[in-house]
Amino acid sequence: MIQSSMSALRPLRTLLFGEHYSLTRFCSGFVSRMRYINRLKENDAACLSALQNGHIFLFHRLIPLLQCSDPETFRPIALTYSEVQSVLHKCGSDGSLLKESILIGCSEQNHAQFCLDVGELDPAAIAQNCKGTFMDLRKAFFLLEGAEAPLVAKAQALLQWHQINRFCGATGQLTQRNQAGSQRACSSSSIVYYPKMSPVVIVLVSDGKRCLLGRQSSFPRGLYSALAGFCDMGETLEEALRREVAEEVGLEVQNIIYSSSQHWPFPHSSFMLACHATVSPAHSQLNVDHLELEDARWFTEEEITCALQTGAACRAS
Repeated sequence: MIQSSMSALRPLRTLLFGEHYSLTRFCSGFVSRMRYINRLKENDAACLSALQNGHIFLFHRLIPLLQCSDPETFRPIALTYSEVQSVLHKCGSDGSLLKESILIGCSEQNHAQFCLDVGELDPAAIAQNCKGTFMDLRKAFFLLEGAEAPLVAKAQALLQWHQINRFCGATGQLTQRNQAGSQRACSSSSIVYYPKMSPVVIVLVSDGKRCLLGRQSSFPRGLYSALAGFCDMGETLEEALRREVAEEVGLEVQNIIYSSSQHWPFPHSSFMLACHATVSPAHSQLNVDHLELEDARWFTEEEITCALQTGAACRAS
């Protein structure tokens, strides 16, 4: 009876999970990696052991070390513990700097991933020994492969957080990090600090036929973007969005729909919350606050398509 029941379930099981149950394996692999990372955060000895068998990505004063894989694509260089140790020795370091590595993730092959800032060493020597180049993250972000850009951004954000949170805000005493770098603690007050991101709303506003884009004076020439702004203390996502649009262009939006989220490393580890919103065509007259924006305009679908396809040539015409 049991064998008969299992046979009857096999077609359903195959339909749900595939002939080889790849979805089940994927979920199990994901859960395993997440629990492994969590264990490394909680166990300094296990984290140090993982560091010696993991991959390390180098930075120099928050600038990532990358390698060109083709004329328009770069990749972060994943180095082993012994490779980094060798590079550090060649550049005059005793290798103790390696213990300052910060845990950033785990690959699908279960290699723990770390980042390390070598800011006190000669960047040219490091780059030459690793056959790479240090590239500003704002430029590199758009040249990295899709899955690698978030990894580099996370690494830079954690390195930066540690650099600017060395002291306790309550006592002024130095804080100490755990081996993974997932927290800092004040020995005097026992306050524990965790890395934080600043929530930012970014919204594409439409009147049904056009979308609204704006630019700040600091933007490159010709660049327009969806409206965005930091959430104030105590605000909901919707409240922040309505306030930002009202402040910047004098419109009252409606029909707010959440779209997606993304860590954005600029200026200091932002958490972008993307939404769509609408305004009535009868109430779409802009009243731009020029202290906030240099310009804001409504763009048609044809104008957006043209700009995306031909870039600067389209804008120049």
